Amino acid sequence: MSNVRTLALIGLSGLGLWVVSSSQASAQGPDYVERALTRFKAALESPAPSPESGPAGTARLSSACTFNGIKLAGKVKVVDSFPDIRVKAVSSFPDLKVKKVDSFADSCGEWQFVDSFPDFKIQFVDSFPDVEVAWVESFPGLP
Repeated sequence: MSNVRTLALIGLSGLGLWVVSSSQASAQGPDYVERALTRFKAALESPAPSPESGPAGTARLSSACTFNGIKLAGKVKVVDSFPDIRVKAVSSFPDLKVKKVDSFADSCGEWQFVDSFPDFKIQFVDSFPDVEVAWVESFPGLP
């Protein structure tokens, strides 16, 4: 999935470069196009940013079971606005397997749902999630 996004980004960058260069080439002089092509080639050769560990899906989860520095274990509060993490529940190919527990949510993927003093807040969404989760009864954590 990320390869498709990368190729789309490269294609759109090339299209944007062509539009800009064709519209501004006459105003900037003949060297403008060459400088733009040099910058474009340098951008293609630089390494693309990648997820920290890269499990399949939408999230950038680290191997330490964190998302943007938030450990994905502990007490969780469900909110309607201003979440720390936007979550989508899926049945296959999750970023994280989550087990609901009543106490001692210490391990990766173990979540205890609370109303006060959460470790992090989540919002359930249908589109554009930060993390996709699958609910499990055993073996929570990274797939």
